[in-house]
Amino acid sequence: MMDSEAHEKRPPILTSSKQDISPHITNVGEMKHYLCGCCAAFNNVAITFPIQKILFRQQLYGIKTRDAVLQLRRDGFRNLYRGILPPLMQKTTTLALMFGLYEDLSCLLQKHVSAPEFATRGVAAVLAGTTEAIFTPLERVQTLLQDHKHHDKFTNTYQAFRALKCHGIGEYYRGLVPILFRNGFSNVLFFGLRGPIKEHLPTATTHSAHLVNDFICGGLLGAMLGFLFFPVNVVKTRIQSQIGGEFQSFPKVFKTIWLERDRKLTNLFRGAHLNYHRSLISWGIINATYEFLLKVI
Repeated sequence: MMDSEAHEKRPPILTSSKQDISPHITNVGEMKHYLCGCCAAFNNVAITFPIQKILFRQQLYGIKTRDAVLQLRRDGFRNLYRGILPPLMQKTTTLALMFGLYEDLSCLLQKHVSAPEFATRGVAAVLAGTTEAIFTPLERVQTLLQDHKHHDKFTNTYQAFRALKCHGIGEYYRGLVPILFRNGFSNVLFFGLRGPIKEHLPTATTHSAHLVNDFICGGLLGAMLGFLFFPVNVVKTRIQSQIGGEFQSFPKVFKTIWLERDRKLTNLFRGAHLNYHRSLISWGIINATYEFLLKVI
């Protein structure tokens, strides 16, 4: 009788256990794109931040790579990672949203909208990029912390945020228009071309080969998009380096920079070669890390 009763009690225990575990498994599955994007961004920023600082100086002042490196040497090693907190916060958050929202919105639109897949995915990419722009204040503060002209005004992220507070909420979103333009169109191209590029690479048969293919795919796309949108980032950097005063339009700032650089396209793209290599490495790391974690989780 005891054996029979014990046997009868076991099924409810097992069923209850499954009911307790399955929601957690579902939640992890739903959030994995966000988590993988966040971890990929952290990995990338930690490795490439010094290169980004050199590029930033070139974009802002139109100087050569050697001069930008000399500026960083004069600033000293203790200032090399100065300003890393805003991009770390911004990149981990925005890339989590970029990958996570793109996947969620793509599924949502495909279920409820009668349109070709490429159209729904394109709209999802633009919407994900637009949502990323919510975190413009972090990119704004990063710009100020990396500009040596503001070194004597504030020494950390908190002080930089406080310095903008007296100018109103709009000051945190200075440079929003070029960011919206860049995020939307670059997302469409990144997600739209990632699959076709990988299909044209040699077939991967091992985990390491898949990792290499993902790095190459992400790196090529990142380098191409980084070069394509380089002038947009030049204007964005100039706009965001200002504290207070008139909110100048994108065309007006572009015209000012164009005249300052002698109306030469080569001067406008000064630093683009370094940006190309940085983007190649950064997006290679991001895409490879993201795809690797996607398989692991």
